[in-house]
Amino acid sequence: MRIPDYIRGVIFDLDGTLLDSLGVWSEIDERFLSKRGMTVPSDYVENIGTMEIRQAAVYTIERFGLTETPEAVMKEWTDMAVGAYSTELKLKPKAKEILTELKARGIKLAVATSSTTDMCLPALKNNGVLHLFDTVVTTREIGKGKAFPDVYLAAAKRLGVTPEHCAVCEDLLGAIVTAKNAGFYTIGVYDKHSQADIEKIKALANDFVSFE
Repeated sequence: MRIPDYIRGVIFDLDGTLLDSLGVWSEIDERFLSKRGMTVPSDYVENIGTMEIRQAAVYTIERFGLTETPEAVMKEWTDMAVGAYSTELKLKPKAKEILTELKARGIKLAVATSSTTDMCLPALKNNGVLHLFDTVVTTREIGKGKAFPDVYLAAAKRLGVTPEHCAVCEDLLGAIVTAKNAGFYTIGVYDKHSQADIEKIKALANDFVSFE
């Protein structure tokens, strides 16, 4: 992956960027709503894509008129996902090679994810790359989703770099908008689940790559 010489740190999204995991979340959305006699609306995934998990739970409850608490919804989602993250989900084919190369060049690495720690840490460990990261920051820890730059700013601070010397790799258009507006060098990452926004991502991001 080509990055400018002035970049000292790289922040990676997890789902859809490093991990080929969005198919799992599509299945979880379908199972969750089908249990309640509903189908997944076409705009649902895009709407919750940049949300922190509790915010997504509140949105889901309000949108579908559910009686569960946000905590109950988050627990159901997490229970369905943890097994897959711990044992099944794999990195995209080129991801480990890219991470290893960047680390060897002395570039600091971080994960900024909307997944919870009990999902993301086992997934990174199971794929043999957890040790490559200097820090992992979740939107739940920060309390704001990726419509806000806080998770990226926190990750950059922990790496000891400023946004101008830090890159953000994301597969979702909304997240790239947020990172770019916060002053980060942005790298769009191809994911088949973001196919509808590919051209917009290419036009907005500083670079576009595939880890496939």
